[in-house]
Amino acid sequence: MPKLMVFNSMSLDGFIADGKGDMSWAHKRDDEWNSFVAGNASGRGVLVVGRKTYDMMAGYWPTPMAAKNSPVVAKRMNELQKIVFSRTMEKAQWQNTTLAKGDLAEEVKRLKQQPGPDLVILGSASLVAQLSAVRLIDEYHIALSPIVLGEGKSMFARIGEKLALRLASTRSFRNGNLFLIYHLD
Repeated sequence: MPKLMVFNSMSLDGFIADGKGDMSWAHKRDDEWNSFVAGNASGRGVLVVGRKTYDMMAGYWPTPMAAKNSPVVAKRMNELQKIVFSRTMEKAQWQNTTLAKGDLAEEVKRLKQQPGPDLVILGSASLVAQLSAVRLIDEYHIALSPIVLGEGKSMFARIGEKLALRLASTRSFRNGNLFLIYHLD
């Protein structure tokens, strides 16, 4: 059965985007980090996103600029099977994308009970918060960046109860990032 994982960059003060929604601080350009990101992008799985993240990604990854800036990641992002959860979208245009309009928790439970590859959430703070609150996320993959934003978007806003996680692994990078994997306890 597939696991549901989150992969997000996070500031030291717990934000995945600044107060204006900017995430450029998370994209450090160095060979070690770029190799790690490209290696992650070459993995398998089904990408799970909300509408805002979908709009941002679908507006970038299929472009010539993405292919020039990050050819390995762009190729993989376009090839991956994707599920976008939205109550307002009528149709998903990005290749290999399925639009899900039903109840988020019920649909994710159903997906986790079927055979297939793991499910990976990128960005999508609202999805992460909702699925964390009902304990459906199995692993949290956090790229902790050495920056304090002061305000921004948290993927744990309004989850209700405390969420106990167990550290499974760590990796440090020369650029100051720490990659942390936590499992739901």
